[in-house]
Amino acid sequence: MGCVPLRDPGAVVVVSVKSGYDESEGEIMAALDWSQCPAVESVPERRSGAWVFRGTRMPVATVFENLEAGSSIEEIVEQFHVTPEQIQSVLEFTSRSLDAPPAPVAPAQVPHAYSL
Repeated sequence: MGCVPLRDPGAVVVVSVKSGYDESEGEIMAALDWSQCPAVESVPERRSGAWVFRGTRMPVATVFENLEAGSSIEEIVEQFHVTPEQIQSVLEFTSRSLDAPPAPVAPAQVPHAYSL
């Protein structure tokens, strides 16, 4: 997974197929809209709906886990029988998604003291 340091030295952004905040690791996981990536699909009957490479049972998360562990793309291709093009497509999608400007966040609604 690619990590980008934030201003807070205890936090990092982690590319993930999940989203949320992991308090134990102090990480903010970037939520990606995998439905926009043509190389993957989520089928409820296959891997409990996890995002997998289209036409396979290979979870996309496995690629990131293996890259993080130090595997090369060639090793992942050999071990999991996916194509280099499939992996490249997912990596390019992830890169483009992270380059996109963040969605605006609405300010928190604070009740007026007189409305209580």
